[in-house]
Amino acid sequence: MFPFRSGAMALSLAAGVMLASTNLRADPVEDFYKGKNITLMIGYSPGGTDDVWARIVAKYMPKYLPGKPNIVTTNVPGAGSLLLTNQLYNTQPKDGTVFGLINRGVPFEPYLGGQGDRFDPLKFNYIGSPDRDILACVVRNDAPVQKLEELLTKEMIVGATGAGADSQTYPEVLSNLLGLKIKIVSGYPGSRDILLALERGEVHGGCVSYDTAARDAYFRAGKSHILFQAALAKDERTDAPLVTDLAKEDHQKQALQLFMQRSLMGRPFVAPPGVPADRVKALQAAFRDALKDPEFIDEAKKSNVNIHYVSPEELLDIVGKAAKAPADIVALAKKAFGRQ
Repeated sequence: MFPFRSGAMALSLAAGVMLASTNLRADPVEDFYKGKNITLMIGYSPGGTDDVWARIVAKYMPKYLPGKPNIVTTNVPGAGSLLLTNQLYNTQPKDGTVFGLINRGVPFEPYLGGQGDRFDPLKFNYIGSPDRDILACVVRNDAPVQKLEELLTKEMIVGATGAGADSQTYPEVLSNLLGLKIKIVSGYPGSRDILLALERGEVHGGCVSYDTAARDAYFRAGKSHILFQAALAKDERTDAPLVTDLAKEDHQKQALQLFMQRSLMGRPFVAPPGVPADRVKALQAAFRDALKDPEFIDEAKKSNVNIHYVSPEELLDIVGKAAKAPADIVALAKKAFGRQ
């Protein structure tokens, strides 16, 4: 009787140890994501460089996520991705099953007098950015303006998508702040459509990302060129001048510095506030590790996009610094936006 009881107790103890060991090894993040779909929402129309980036990320990131969930993409264009940003912050699930790619300038809207923003940019969970692509203003070789300085005296007509998008925001702010003679024709669905309008002669040029311009057949054929770079520092891939070279007054330079902080954001991927911290860390790590994957790197090269990882911490730091900008510089930047 006693040996039987002793054996039963030993078996019970062993089972308890095994169960405890199993519990120690259990990964709650893996358990959550296993068999699930994650939605990656893209704040742009299909076909542009942002869309290309999002689809490559969606393809390789699951490989590095616990539970290896599938990532499906959906395009949500509208108001330069402000529509998507508001959705992510207010109405999308806050459980780690949804994240999105938004416009680099949207996190600065609450600080620069934007309208329609219903979010606190410091409360987003930043996942990372895959690049730090500059904005390049491209012009036809037969346009009236062929040099940056000529924009002070000659008019250039550019295509744009609409309010909030880089293609419209940059020309507006630069015109107001530096006195550039840029006429904007809005209403094009996306950056590819702007470049097609340039090719057809409907407009003289357009302000798009460098990678988008570099993938354009008309540009590659040498029939258009970059008039200027709109960034804080030159991109080594082009010798086009920086538009900031036209700023003469210190207050202009500071306002441009504030405005162009967005160029440091690259293409920010963000998750809603309130997502459990362990899932946020898993998303951040998977994003970072996917960018190091040899197959990811090879596909990025084939797609003519360039990897330049920007960490979540750096993205948050950039936004945080903008939130602390001096009031007089913020006022000047708002005036350049036409927001007073």
